[in-house]
Amino acid sequence: MRLGAAALASVSLLALAPSGPPPAAVLPERLADTGGGSQLLTTEAPRANATSGALTWWDLRGGRWVRAGSAPARFGARGLVEGGARRQGTNTTPTGLYELPYAFGTRAAPDGTSLPYRRVNQDSWWCQDNASRSYNRWTEPRPADCRAGESEHLVAYDKQYAYALVIGFNYARPVRGRGAGIFLHVGGSGPTAGCVSVPVNAMRRILAWADPARRPHIAIGTTGGATAVTRY
Repeated sequence: MRLGAAALASVSLLALAPSGPPPAAVLPERLADTGGGSQLLTTEAPRANATSGALTWWDLRGGRWVRAGSAPARFGARGLVEGGARRQGTNTTPTGLYELPYAFGTRAAPDGTSLPYRRVNQDSWWCQDNASRSYNRWTEPRPADCRAGESEHLVAYDKQYAYALVIGFNYARPVRGRGAGIFLHVGGSGPTAGCVSVPVNAMRRILAWADPARRPHIAIGTTGGATAVTRY
């Protein structure tokens, strides 16, 4: 429907009326840290023991954060825990603010993907062996000091890893026992082992949206507790 000049004037006056309540700050504006870039994903659970919630991606435009898209999200089977207190094998999703080093997948990168993207093949593993020099790293092939039983053979997760983003939890300076292989990936049939999952179409949209030049980060938290985001 088209609005005439008078109607447009009325709308503008109503929007600027001093008696109206101020607009509520969107979630990124309430965070203590957003990573310093102009793109952000926020993943919010209603409480710490939740296994589902929502993921929203945002653009910083003219000094204001604008919603670019959203999708339902799943978390670890045992909910969420502060990143610095997380232990490997607990099926919990780490809260905090993280970089997104690169993307990968068993499928070709979606059209428009500009992040570094690695294609999974038969030799692709993610080492989760605490005794390995390759702990919390992609390896091709799997090194001798990284046991297969303590690692993920990425090609075995064809659906979940059709498209994925590495979440930089415990990544830059890995702490043994804290956890490895935390990703944003395509959802399966239920909660995750600690990753964040979204529907496949959302994953494709996120990969086409994310721009490494704009330094995207992901903030993971709970409702009411996401304003104090810590980097790990």
